[in-house]
Amino acid sequence: MSISGGMYRAFERAALTGCTTMQVFTKNNNRWEARPYTPGDIEQYRLARAGSPVAPVLAHAAYLINLCAVDGEVLRKSRAALRDELGRCEALGISGLILHPGSHVGAGEKDGIKRIAESLNLAHADTPGYRTRSILETTAGQGSAIGYRFEQLGGIIDLVDEKDRVGVCFDTCHVFAAGYDISTEGGWEETIGAFDDVIGLRRLSAIHVNDSRKERGSRVDRHDHIGKGKIGLPGFRMLMNDPRMENVPKILETEKSDDMHEDIENMNVLRSLIAEVA
Repeated sequence: MSISGGMYRAFERAALTGCTTMQVFTKNNNRWEARPYTPGDIEQYRLARAGSPVAPVLAHAAYLINLCAVDGEVLRKSRAALRDELGRCEALGISGLILHPGSHVGAGEKDGIKRIAESLNLAHADTPGYRTRSILETTAGQGSAIGYRFEQLGGIIDLVDEKDRVGVCFDTCHVFAAGYDISTEGGWEETIGAFDDVIGLRRLSAIHVNDSRKERGSRVDRHDHIGKGKIGLPGFRMLMNDPRMENVPKILETEKSDDMHEDIENMNVLRSLIAEVA
């Protein structure tokens, strides 16, 4: 949901679509810095939240952040931005900050995993007692992006000191593009089983629900509307009827216009896939 005009406006837009959970940015997603929230900003948001049934609210970190950047200045800015965004989420009572793990830019997977964990440890050490979780998002594997294999995310978590502060966001488009087959019943079960074995379903904190314009294994991140892409409706039927996913917040990241009719249509498609209980 857009935060144009103020963070609290996201709840107004949520009401227009009839969604039950939402994701927001806590600042401009293409800038390193933003002005701090005023007490008035926080109060407006909290009042809007108290009057809305939409919960939980999740945030997505700025796209500039690269927690395993090789360039020292980019790494410094990324770590500072992560601390800042965790602080913004904590001030607003947002339960989780979803972030792309990072791209190793040629340094190698092992170095990247280690550096991401170090970045998380530094941010968590600087924010003791925070309730907002750092949620690592699965990636499609474009370029040198880390996180397209469950083992990579598991490797990061293994090196994080405060493991209870880390969750994982399962992006359907990214997972499919990375090579996991979630378009069939058998593929879905195999994929979720692998996720549980390597990461643990207890860490599944959010699902980004997006179809994929590109084929399985393409490692290209291109979102499509539900049922219009290469995953197709059978894969999303599995998702919407899997009792293990019932209470996990599901976020659409598909293209939308100002009136948000695409969000409404995509939600209607997903709801139509839910089997009636006899």
